[in-house]
Amino acid sequence: MSSGVTCMVLMVALMFTSMWLLPTLYFIWLVIDWETPEKGGRRKPSVRRWKVWEHYRDYFPIKLVKTAELNPRKNYILGCHPHGIMSIGAFGCFNIECCGFSEAFPGMYVSLAILAGLFRIPLFRDYLMAAGLCPVSKASLSHLLSKSGTGNAVVIVIGGAAESLASHPGVQTVLVKQRKGFVRLALEYGADLVPVYSFGETELFQQVTFSEGSLGRRLQDLFKRIMGFAPCLFLGERWAILPSKTPITTVVGSPISVPQRITPTEEEVDHYHKLYMDALSNLFHEHKVSCGLSESHKLCII
Repeated sequence: MSSGVTCMVLMVALMFTSMWLLPTLYFIWLVIDWETPEKGGRRKPSVRRWKVWEHYRDYFPIKLVKTAELNPRKNYILGCHPHGIMSIGAFGCFNIECCGFSEAFPGMYVSLAILAGLFRIPLFRDYLMAAGLCPVSKASLSHLLSKSGTGNAVVIVIGGAAESLASHPGVQTVLVKQRKGFVRLALEYGADLVPVYSFGETELFQQVTFSEGSLGRRLQDLFKRIMGFAPCLFLGERWAILPSKTPITTVVGSPISVPQRITPTEEEVDHYHKLYMDALSNLFHEHKVSCGLSESHKLCII
């Protein structure tokens, strides 16, 4: 977000200088190009291979674990959990190439879906599209799952902003029970569902917690309703900003076969939603010990 704010400030500041023509022309272009993020964007593979991403991966480090094949003749919705403060595991494994997704799943075109409002920020939106990110909107996801052929793996961090408020070291809480839109989308386009769990994601920051009903929590909830994300107060390892050097292991589970239903019924949505939650729970418990958690650790699905 700091990069987005910097881009906005820069564009506004240039309007009051002798270089005012540059932002003026850009804003004209922005109006013309407004819908591009919803139509697949403009991915630049070289951006995903920047050398800096290797340092990003090695800082924690981040590791991708494959447990099953993904068929490039099909499309998939990968539900990633937990959100954590910044979804660092999801970004590292699905939006940069140095964690080996392309080698592990040849023929798959992976797109990480993020807050749609970020694609309205001047300049920053162009970086997001170049990096292969897409808006987590119905129009954008529908385009990727219906107009881009097969071999598409759309990654959605299911818990979103609300789940970030539940991110604390030692706690494994995911918000899934009331989130069924991704299952409905999978049924509408016949995209198989794949649970993904990033072990270590919640260990990266110490979050300042506000109790339910407190002024701080009400302000967080209000901001989330207006802006789409929740501002968190957190402390890292170095200078209280950098995340802790905690290994992140992102485990991609086995696909759940989903039929195509143009107008899925509530019973069908509930059925595949339950299959997904069960698969997520099994994935967590199967890999938790090998990924650094104790046998006694529980996954709380709310």
